[in-house]
Amino acid sequence: MNTLHLGDQAPFFELTQAQGGTYSLEQDLAERKGWRFLVFFRGAWCSVCNQDLKEIEDSVSYFNSKDVHFTALSTDNQEDSLAMKEEHGLSFPILSDASKELLDQYGVYYHREDALYQDHGTHGEAAYFLLDEEGRILYQQKQTSPFGRPTEKEFRKIVRYIRKNLK
Repeated sequence: MNTLHLGDQAPFFELTQAQGGTYSLEQDLAERKGWRFLVFFRGAWCSVCNQDLKEIEDSVSYFNSKDVHFTALSTDNQEDSLAMKEEHGLSFPILSDASKELLDQYGVYYHREDALYQDHGTHGEAAYFLLDEEGRILYQQKQTSPFGRPTEKEFRKIVRYIRKNLK
């Protein structure tokens, strides 16, 4: 598992979007001004994740006005991701990392069959990465369970704090 540090260049990637086609982080950074919040979520089956993504959607216009754009990823297949995206009317990209390669590149915890406790089978856990306009890591938070993740209001605080204090 890879370990990333603040200031590191985030791994660029291309993944399948829920609605089809390919999303490229490098291309997105080149085409749209601003920062990126990458949100790794457990899966469409996770009620906590669904609620978190809906809260982000409710505030997406605020973040877009601050040039902060969200992209969400899970190890779900494309069909489950699309169903969730449509059910909740999510406007930001929802990506499928079924191969788990991106989890490894970003050092995101993967709950395997041999984990110490039962938790809905195998899946990636929640993780958050805020990237600057060049793809450098400004903030990261990784989890090993579904609880303790930042809320949409905390995302606002994180963005304001880092913008105010960025060297």
